[in-house]
Amino acid sequence: MSPRQRRDQPYKYQRVAADLEQLAAGLADGERLPVTLDELAQMHGVSAAVALQAAREVEAAGLIEVRHGAGMFARKFTPLLRHGSRRLSRDQWESGPGIQAADAENRAREVDRIEVTQEQQPPLAAAALGAGPVVVRRRRYLIDGRPVQLATSWLPSSIAAGTRIAEPDTGPGGTYARLAELGHAPARFGEDITARMPLPAEREALALPRGRPVLEVTRRAVTADGRTIEITVMVLDAAAYVLSYDIQA
Repeated sequence: MSPRQRRDQPYKYQRVAADLEQLAAGLADGERLPVTLDELAQMHGVSAAVALQAAREVEAAGLIEVRHGAGMFARKFTPLLRHGSRRLSRDQWESGPGIQAADAENRAREVDRIEVTQEQQPPLAAAALGAGPVVVRRRRYLIDGRPVQLATSWLPSSIAAGTRIAEPDTGPGGTYARLAELGHAPARFGEDITARMPLPAEREALALPRGRPVLEVTRRAVTADGRTIEITVMVLDAAAYVLSYDIQA
């Protein structure tokens, strides 16, 4: 076999990964795969380290979960459709259930961690919001019991302090509805999206397997007169979301 032919052959761990994908595809969510890593290694004539590498890659793709000492289990989480223009429309937040509801639709959604403080601004927020203290809102979102998103928002204390925005429960419609009531309704939004590997604290908070990336979304809410009134940084489990945008030509 020539060197070129050898390069064209799939790596051994890729063959193991393909088997794992096929096995998981025929199982229900949470069902145990009918094979162990040792058995996979023997079947393909590879080391245990190669079999584990393959399993970790399939796990990072969101298709299985590897539990030390217990085996491998199928995962069937349906990604959330995050529709950028629909979720940020005024109809969604002014009199509706808020922007997170647009992603989850009829699925079970929950904010299981929320912290609201007043702080001095970090550089990211200071550059956009101007000088002065800010109200900071930190949340973790769960869908179907699974953590899928971390979010931190900064708003000027001159606007948000002493209002429901500075409370854990902002009320119907959320922060943007309260801003509208205060005379600071967002008129437009901008989002920057970056794919990266998670920081250790993010990996733990989102219960991410090794090798899975996150999407970092930085959003700016701007009023009709051009004032930036909120900066939000969201960290999304990349396997849990499909990002969708309508663009008019």
